[in-house]
Amino acid sequence: MSRLAFPRPALAVTAPLPVSLAAIALLLTGCGTERPDAGRAGAGAAGASSAAQAEDAGKDGVRITSLTLPSASPSPSRGLSVSADDLDRGSDSGVSAAYEVTNRGGEALTYTIVFTFMSGDSGAMANQTVTVRDVGPGKTVRGTVRAGVLPPSAPRVTRAEVLEVTKVPAAEAPVEAGVCPASGIRVSADQGDAAMGLRVVGLHLDNCGTRAYTVEGYPLLELLDENREPVDGVEILDGSGEISTGAGPDEQPRRVTLAPGESATAGLVWRNTTESGAPVNIPYVKVRAKADADPVTVTPNLDLGTTGKLGVRPWKKAER
Repeated sequence: MSRLAFPRPALAVTAPLPVSLAAIALLLTGCGTERPDAGRAGAGAAGASSAAQAEDAGKDGVRITSLTLPSASPSPSRGLSVSADDLDRGSDSGVSAAYEVTNRGGEALTYTIVFTFMSGDSGAMANQTVTVRDVGPGKTVRGTVRAGVLPPSAPRVTRAEVLEVTKVPAAEAPVEAGVCPASGIRVSADQGDAAMGLRVVGLHLDNCGTRAYTVEGYPLLELLDENREPVDGVEILDGSGEISTGAGPDEQPRRVTLAPGESATAGLVWRNTTESGAPVNIPYVKVRAKADADPVTVTPNLDLGTTGKLGVRPWKKAER
């Protein structure tokens, strides 16, 4: 049995200052707090931080404005204090990038951005994902992203770039973990799993409200392209048996009632096989838990290849 998609009317933190043991006494006499980082940037050079301009054209309204790296030699500043716990921590490279997000559209958007930190030979040292919520039309929001932990033997980071940007209407963006929308129902997608060309992404439905919530059958989907326009020509299948039996047996759709605090799961299953024709990539999927539910737009990045098919598993109550 198959069905087509239903129609749809429609932060800044400077890098910590690594310090030598000889400078501890001086630093402890100051006021305020700044956490140091062990090692140089990437490979771990101890010393004060320095900011270098690293402006680029960016992508989809997001760009890097500067890159902050620990300097090669120590240069402790007044007004800093360091604890022994900080010295033992050694959990951050001290590398960070300042960025700005400009919404050139006509509605408030929530952005999910993947930043990449690179070495001099353009090798990726770290990728970090940042969500910037509710950027109003014509507005610019600025922030800072940190590279985080880098191996001691890693090459020195010299550049940061915007690797990927997805943006959805703020009213349709999945809410943050721990936040309950006015509907009392939270919908999200996980990172998925891929093996031998088979892709599986889980959809999650949480009743975070105060009343029971009932769903039956399959989530309703609308597939959207990079401009968030509907995609035609992809068949949405009930169940995953036509895609693969390797993702486990199909379950029969049934009525599922969730008490407050309970959850349900469904799933998207596809293959990225590419044969004749142009491959289809779908960055956005608009999900409704049921026909009268508010839509939530998730970003599973469906690389459907030339298969033209997407399998959908029905809602089932999640095990606690």
